[in-house]
Amino acid sequence: MNSSDTEQEISTDSLSVPGTTRIRPWGTVTILEQGERYRINRIEIKPGHHMSSQMHYHRSEHWVVVSGTAKVTCDGKETILMQKQSTYVPMSTRHRVQNPGVIPLVMIEVQNGEYLGEDDIIRFPEDPEEE
Repeated sequence: MNSSDTEQEISTDSLSVPGTTRIRPWGTVTILEQGERYRINRIEIKPGHHMSSQMHYHRSEHWVVVSGTAKVTCDGKETILMQKQSTYVPMSTRHRVQNPGVIPLVMIEVQNGEYLGEDDIIRFPEDPEEE
């Protein structure tokens, strides 16, 4: 499917409508709200799973842990976040989040930037030692 030419719309296989949930092998992403230069998501990561290592050229992200434990790697620095803690991921910064715990990790993600399309996700190959 083709991506839309407008900044507001993203490809039809991506999150674009509030309330839409995308099911991934590692958990789920539910879009809560979206505006011209921001998107708010609820992210749930299964115990022992992680999102791919990635970066974005056109948006930053702020993650707030609602429940569970997050192991965040941002620009090579590893941090453990617990409930009520947060972190900021600047644009053009390699990052990854993992759930090292035994309960689901629930985070609220605020994406902010001039372009929020799914084609601004640069994924990096995983380190076999981390699997």
